[in-house]
This record gives sequence, C-alpha cells and structure tokens, in this order.
Amino acid sequence: MVFLTCVCLGFIIAALGSITPSFLNLTVVKFSLRSGRRSALFLIGGFATVLFFQANLGAYLSSVLMENSEYITLIQQVGTGILILLSLNFFRLYKTSKLKKKKIEIEKSKAYLHGIGMSLLNTFAVPFYFTAISFLIGLEYFKYSFINSLYFSIGSTAGSFTLYAVYATVASKIEERLTNIASKMDLILGCLTGVVGIGNLIYLL
Repeated sequence: MVFLTCVCLGFIIAALGSITPSFLNLTVVKFSLRSGRRSALFLIGGFATVLFFQANLGAYLSSVLMENSEYITLIQQVGTGILILLSLNFFRLYKTSKLKKKKIEIEKSKAYLHGIGMSLLNTFAVPFYFTAISFLIGLEYFKYSFINSLYFSIGSTAGSFTLYAVYATVASKIEERLTNIASKMDLILGCLTGVVGIGNLIYLL
C-alpha cells in the first residue's frame, strides 16, 4: 500500500510539473519532428534518468527542513538569492531567445546523453520536488524514508517519461502552439521568480 501511494504521488506530481511548457518539452517536440519518435524517447530517457535523482534530492532536503526548523531562515536567505539570480537569468534567456539561432542537428546515438545534459540544466526540478514533498509531508500524506523516497522517485520518473512521451507522440499537432507559449515562458518565469524573490527579501529585512 505504501509503495502504491508513493508511486502514485510521484507520478501525479511529476506529470503536473512536466505538463507546463518549458524548454524540455519544447525540445522533445522539435527532436521528435526532426529525428523521429523513437529517437525522442531516448532523449526523454535521459531527462527521466536525471529527474529520478533530482526527486530523491528534493525529498531528502524537504525531510531535513521539516526535522530542523532552525535552518528555515538560512534556507529562505539562500532561496531568495537563488530566486533573484534565476529571475535575471530568465530575463536574459527571454532577450536572447528573440535572436534567430541556427538549428543544431543532434545524432540519434547521442540523444540519451543530450537528454541527460539538458535535464541537468533544468534548475527548477529540485526546488519543485522540494516544495511539493514538503507540502505532502506537512499534510501527512508522505513520510520521508529512503525506501519511500525511492518509490516516489520511481513514480516521478514514470510520470515525467509518460508526459514527455505524449509530447513526442503529438509533436506535429502542437509544435506551433507550444512554441508560441514557450517563447513567453522565460518572461513569465522571470517576472514570477523576481516578484517572489523581492517579496522574500522584503520579508527577511
């Protein structure tokens, strides 16, 4: 029962996190159109491999916070700095994304490694899982342990893989729409992280 609960929670949370337009699922769509669905699945496999460990790390950090409340202020301070830096980075990405860039062909044999590299650049994964799992712990839906974290990570890996596979399957139908949304995501994320970061800074001061 615990196994099923943790896997389902991981699957649902990862699916919700993966459904939002981002550079990861946009890459899946473009890669699927250019190299085929099979190659895109190898790319997604690279994403999912890294997300497995990111979910584990997020679960561990959330357990540390819940058991050591004296670290909350320090985490808030570090988190505020990270949010402000992320905000500046998203604004930079939004500005540079307007410039036309030459498409780089990726060999099918390197799709998996390329997926791992891109997933490592996904700076929101660990904070996302950290926040989600902390929320679940607070509601007493999740109790941290190594085995529970492992089950949760298995579910999150399956959830991410499933959602990205859907993007790869319907790539030709959603490319233009997803591209239009994703082109504005950096601006939206920059504004959101900036507002939250400044809000936290004012609160800490």
